[in-house]
Amino acid sequence: MSQQRHAPFLIDGQAVEALEGGTIDVRNPANGSIAGTTAWGTAADADRALAAAQAAFPGWAATDVEIRARLLRRTGELIRERRMEIAQALTSEQGKPIVDSLREIDYTARVFEFYADMAPLRADAWKHPQENAISKELRVLVIHQPLGVVVTMVPWNYPVDIFAWKVAPALAAGCTVVNKPSPLTPLSTALTVQCLVDAGIPAGVINNVVGSNEGLSMKLIRDPRSRLVTLTGSIETGQMVMREAATELKRIVLELGGQCPMIVMPDADIDLAVAAAVQRSYTNMGQICLSVNRIYVAEKIRGRFLDAFVEATRAVRPMDGAAPGALFGPMINDAQIERVQRHVQDAVARGGRLLAGGQRLTGAGYDGGSFYAPTVLADTPDDALVMCEETFGPVAPVVGYSSTEEVIRRANATRFGLAGYIYSQDIGQALQLAERLEFGGVGINVNDVCELQAPFGGWKHSGVGRELGSEGLLAYMEAKHIRMRLPALA
Repeated sequence: MSQQRHAPFLIDGQAVEALEGGTIDVRNPANGSIAGTTAWGTAADADRALAAAQAAFPGWAATDVEIRARLLRRTGELIRERRMEIAQALTSEQGKPIVDSLREIDYTARVFEFYADMAPLRADAWKHPQENAISKELRVLVIHQPLGVVVTMVPWNYPVDIFAWKVAPALAAGCTVVNKPSPLTPLSTALTVQCLVDAGIPAGVINNVVGSNEGLSMKLIRDPRSRLVTLTGSIETGQMVMREAATELKRIVLELGGQCPMIVMPDADIDLAVAAAVQRSYTNMGQICLSVNRIYVAEKIRGRFLDAFVEATRAVRPMDGAAPGALFGPMINDAQIERVQRHVQDAVARGGRLLAGGQRLTGAGYDGGSFYAPTVLADTPDDALVMCEETFGPVAPVVGYSSTEEVIRRANATRFGLAGYIYSQDIGQALQLAERLEFGGVGINVNDVCELQAPFGGWKHSGVGRELGSEGLLAYMEAKHIRMRLPALA
């Protein structure tokens, strides 16, 4: 795991360095060591990548859908063959335990295989005459065609998984891609991009560049050659993308994070709910848009839930993700720790009670790394930062509620709308509650709302558009209506 890697750009099928020769270090958050380096580009490098993608687009769009599917399927196979190498790079730059990195790589392969299978299955659905003819002579044909050059901007928390969410359907649809990974996690992405190259994807169809938001990113977003920009990131970054993309009226797909509530009903299975809350609050150290950000527990069972939850939280042991047996790792960097600490201090200052954690971890096994203790807060007021904003760290505030109407109102009182979770043994009541929550996905007795076959995305400030499922494929296509008059039969 100590091997240093270098990630060059991929432009027009070639591994190249930045035009100005720039590079930056990539650090291991578990110990502060240098995990590798990446090329670091400017607007000029973005221009090269856009030109390559634009030149490759006509040929790729015209490529038979079965051929595109075969290349995507081969990509999935190569990702599986190289899963350990990619996973080790991912753990070294992002920090997550190797078991979680392997799980992410395996899911990435599934995404490529899913869209490989979906592309030809959907071909007939894309090109179909309406069943009801307009008249004896008139017919209607609706087809879907690829948009063009797509810019994909991928975050650091799941850099390989979310890369696949965006790139696989874009390529299946016939678009070409310029991908920009986070500068914090470019190494695993570069290895995944190489799988596409080795699978036989034509030169220019997939390009990969890294650089600053002010230079490289702005060029990718503003340039008229890109027809869609898809980003997973913060609300503020999404608002910037929306403003800049508006100049060219280009399409956007934005997934902008969450402030996800978990509602534990009076009849919930407490053991099940506690285990789910621990897993969804602290996996990847809470650095997941779907993390549980606030837990509402019915007053009738709040004491029992809280006791069990605190005990389970204290058993969570963060460690170097490369260490044998690691289940929880470090945070991405010190800046993220400072954000978490600010949220915890604000909650306590407003009257919240700190029941576990609440501090940076130091000492043997932690020095040099960015480790923070899994944290439980109780009685946190609704106006505390941890209840209103996305903490993006291992902090779980637990508060009580007295009625269903109250918890619906409090759960919905947020600008976010990505996901929510309900735990109850009364499925009918839980379903009715889910229908009233203002979130793009709701899990009932499950703590994950990601499903390859189903659309994923947020309401309100949590995003625009959908990923995954057939919706994720059609996002990269334009509908075209062709109206025809037929000649009279002889």
